[in-house]
Amino acid sequence: MIKELDSVVLTEDIPNLKLAKGDIGTVVLVHNEGEGYEVEFVTLGGDTVAVMTLFPEQIRRIREMEIANARDIDIVAA
Repeated sequence: MIKELDSVVLTEDIPNLKLAKGDIGTVVLVHNEGEGYEVEFVTLGGDTVAVMTLFPEQIRRIREMEIANARDIDIVAA
């Protein structure tokens, strides 16, 4: 089971938030024993890109033999 502070992988694109399948986020809250997850996505520099509630099918655990990849993202400071 995915729990708070676990790193997870996004399983689908969310274009309106500039998130792409494969982006890595951190679970900051588990809703109703895993019915949903509040996940924060940040740049490598530490800027928050998005914090959003996702369904279990929208994220997955990181697999042991995966490697992270970096990509540019255009975010506007609030």
